[in-house]
Amino acid sequence: MRLYPKVIPTIAREVIQTLMQDGDVEIETLRISDAEMDMAAIMKEYLAAEERVNAATREALERRGYDHSRFNQVKREMADVRGFKMGDEGMEYVIGQMIEFLLISRNVEEVYAEDTSLRKKIFGIFKKHLDVDEEIDREARARLKHLQEGTSAWEVEYNKTVDLLRRSRGLI
Repeated sequence: MRLYPKVIPTIAREVIQTLMQDGDVEIETLRISDAEMDMAAIMKEYLAAEERVNAATREALERRGYDHSRFNQVKREMADVRGFKMGDEGMEYVIGQMIEFLLISRNVEEVYAEDTSLRKKIFGIFKKHLDVDEEIDREARARLKHLQEGTSAWEVEYNKTVDLLRRSRGLI
């Protein structure tokens, strides 16, 4: 799953609304938007930390004289050094931060549900909004049946199609 900046407000709003509707948390009406902004801030901080890791990775690639094809390998190294969680571990980390913040936030009156229940509900919301990459991949491949996969033309068209699909869904 990949966290897109444009879906952060939607996820934050849905997390707060779902938890309130299910009676898992109690939030005063005037503080709902503040609680949503708190949830969004956690996700934005994660993205900022990821960008710092990406910058360190680009710097390390340049310093070591590697080409861009080793980006993911070096990024894993940089993430490990910084203690940054990536991929599904990253989402688990963000969800953990959200749950922890619900417990200490001045914007949340009371938390009634257990952590496991909160984690399951929040993960479901994340999955709904972020599990679009596989769907986009399938749709892009279906659109490119006229080209042979693995060719440079296919790679170029695939990347263009994926960007187009992400843009049409409001992800970028």
